[in-house]
Amino acid sequence: MQKKPLTLYLAAPRGFCAGVDRAIKIVEMALEKWGAPVYVRHEIVHNKFVVDGLRDMGAVFVEELSECPDDRPVIFSAHGVPKSVPNAAQARNMVYVDATCPLVSKVHIEAQRHADAGLQMIMIGHEGHPETVGTMGQLPEGEVLLVETPEDVATVEVRDETKLAYVTQTTLSIDDTAEIVAALNARFPAIVGPHKEDICYATTNRQEAVKAMAPKCDAMLVVGAPNSSNSKRLVEVGSRAGCAYAQLVQRAADIDWRSLDGIESIGITAGASAPEELINEVIDAFKSRYDVTTEMVETAIENVEFKVPRVLRVPA
Repeated sequence: MQKKPLTLYLAAPRGFCAGVDRAIKIVEMALEKWGAPVYVRHEIVHNKFVVDGLRDMGAVFVEELSECPDDRPVIFSAHGVPKSVPNAAQARNMVYVDATCPLVSKVHIEAQRHADAGLQMIMIGHEGHPETVGTMGQLPEGEVLLVETPEDVATVEVRDETKLAYVTQTTLSIDDTAEIVAALNARFPAIVGPHKEDICYATTNRQEAVKAMAPKCDAMLVVGAPNSSNSKRLVEVGSRAGCAYAQLVQRAADIDWRSLDGIESIGITAGASAPEELINEVIDAFKSRYDVTTEMVETAIENVEFKVPRVLRVPA
């Protein structure tokens, strides 16, 4: 039977960012240096395939530091942790490595700087997301107020309207965040924002590529995990940019082929914690069913690289 033709648009950039790359490398190098097991507090990045691979190498994933023994190294995930976590590790004389993405660490430093200047913080983020929990945990309880929507801005209760600053989670929708920032500026004209946008380069670049690709496609798939904030945002961005069908899939087995019946073009991208291996798996699944013509939709070239902590670069 002759395969139907299909144009497959491939977003670039897509997949791994420098912070995710660094975090995975940290776990691999820690296992090499100290041997298994190495403990990791929270999933190192939000991707089951990556986490399972590291688990097979000897990484043990836990949710709390209390689950880790004193005598084994522990790694803090790329999303960042509250200050109380490294403090507790130090109190127990544990060997720990912080895999927090440097761009998340930048937000932590920013929050502390504003607090030192006497400003109360407002954080734009998703409640319960590890990155939000980590950033809010940089300051004493009550010093960081969380807003998720423009509606939240209308009801947030602050100490002093003239002494406020805001930070944001690094993986948010650029457009949604702009709306919330506009609401903050309208209600609190004196509020201080970041010197440079907190939403990271990788989130921004992946969303821009999706915006360019979406109008060309009958459907779009985002390869990523259901607990990955930046992956879920790509689905939303695709829908808003004019793609009638945009879905998140963890891997090829999750593709709902019936929903794609009759399509002539599909866009494929991936969240910042999805490995290229899974993207290729999805592309191959389409090639097995269709006569595929691939077109790249490139909106930026990324050459960012972050060094791993020094403790992993020196011999044991």
